[in-house]
Amino acid sequence: MIDLRVANARAAVRDTLGELQLRRVDIDIAGDRIVAVTPAGTPAEPAREVIDAAELLAVPGFVNGHHHSHENFQKGRFEGLPLELWMNLVRPMKPIPLTGEQVYLRTMIGAIEALRSGTTTIVDDMNVSPVLDRAHVEAALQAYEDIGIRAYLGMTLFDKPFFQSVPFVQEHFAPETLAELASVAATPPGEVLAYAGELATVRNPRDARAAFIAAPSAPQRCTDDFLRAVRALADRHELPVIIHVHETRMQVVTAQEFYGTSMIAHLAKLDFLKPATSIIHGVWLTGADLDIIAAAGASIQHNPNSNLKLGSGLMPLREALRRGVNVSLGTDGCGSIESVDMLRVLANTALIHNLRDDHHDEWITSAEAFAAATEGGAHALGRDDLGRIAAGAKADIALYDTRSIAFTPLNRPLAQLTYSETGRALKHLLVDGRMVMRDGALACIDEAAMLRRIAEAAERLAPAIADAEAAVGRIRPAYEAIHARCCAMPIPDGIWPAKLAGRS
Repeated sequence: MIDLRVANARAAVRDTLGELQLRRVDIDIAGDRIVAVTPAGTPAEPAREVIDAAELLAVPGFVNGHHHSHENFQKGRFEGLPLELWMNLVRPMKPIPLTGEQVYLRTMIGAIEALRSGTTTIVDDMNVSPVLDRAHVEAALQAYEDIGIRAYLGMTLFDKPFFQSVPFVQEHFAPETLAELASVAATPPGEVLAYAGELATVRNPRDARAAFIAAPSAPQRCTDDFLRAVRALADRHELPVIIHVHETRMQVVTAQEFYGTSMIAHLAKLDFLKPATSIIHGVWLTGADLDIIAAAGASIQHNPNSNLKLGSGLMPLREALRRGVNVSLGTDGCGSIESVDMLRVLANTALIHNLRDDHHDEWITSAEAFAAATEGGAHALGRDDLGRIAAGAKADIALYDTRSIAFTPLNRPLAQLTYSETGRALKHLLVDGRMVMRDGALACIDEAAMLRRIAEAAERLAPAIADAEAAVGRIRPAYEAIHARCCAMPIPDGIWPAKLAGRS
């Protein structure tokens, strides 16, 4: 007897030619796997539970390839700032003291919204600097365990003081400020890396639903030897890797100042780029960079909403796909963009690339955006058992009620899911074959009680957060000067246009 049958669903499945089609099917689930996808009504063994899905649209759950849970209490606090000026507010000079309980609740903020937007897998790059507290990491993992989502949690790994990740600091910071920044007490990078090795063993994605991922922050924040050490760790434990690269124009300038080449070329020189390695953002790239990524079998992790909010620019999605680069989608953190809603990301992916002056035949379609949000995300993690509804795949499935306004009238369900659905029609959500949402209600936690706890924790932390933000004010002018200087510097020819030109 199978555990669950989703009967007579209108489901997004691949046909024998690999084309995504909507078919009337029965989806049989045993344990955490889909064991059969057959035409609706096909005789089969009994099921312990049957969901009548005649009015439901069944799609694979979204893979949110990029999130920062450490920003969740800072939702709604910032706008009108580019990355390099905003970042010091979410990584302040004066760290905010947190308990394990507060980290647990902070993590729940993103996890709740992720599930409510049909996300079944989330990749969380959580900052643990300057002082590592293992209890914080365990609290975040416990939150993901408790709510039932599939999670990849990475500790942000770097071994250079954070202020040294931008050029010209010696010229723009006062010597006493540089000395103060350099003197901040921090856990030695080797100790953090050793703990990462422990997590890679006990929280390996092969065995754990709330698993570990290798997350070196960015090339400019790591020495080459440290990047090699992280790469070796990932290879040894067969871990996926995520790393921020060329998110902003300033980072292109940084790459030229630090390496004399692009960061993509530098990573390739270190043999860092491999399959199941995600270039987070990848906004300011050349065709040569894209070819390097494609040849390595790596992916670009596209975060259109945060790139819009921070003014970072528009990555060359069509050109990446044309050159054979796998692309996944993500939200980024709540400090830069307030939402962990993958439906918003899905819609914007299929909309904003129309701003390029390509022929309309080259515009990104809803089907391509949907593929990036599901199979693309799975591929980026080195998983062929996620992001699809097929026998042998993990039973991570979202079921939307087509009697809702987003799907009325029902013409092209996947297009309507992309452009119209807000999450209101999400009826059931399965992760690992387990109902984590049933009839529109989260099944593993008391959501109302959790939201009350989160609100109370945020209220208690608000003064400390405000103090930490205020302390950043005195270093803001130096960062403003560096940012303006970099914006005025030329960048190499061949960078794909990422922003609209301003007035002349």
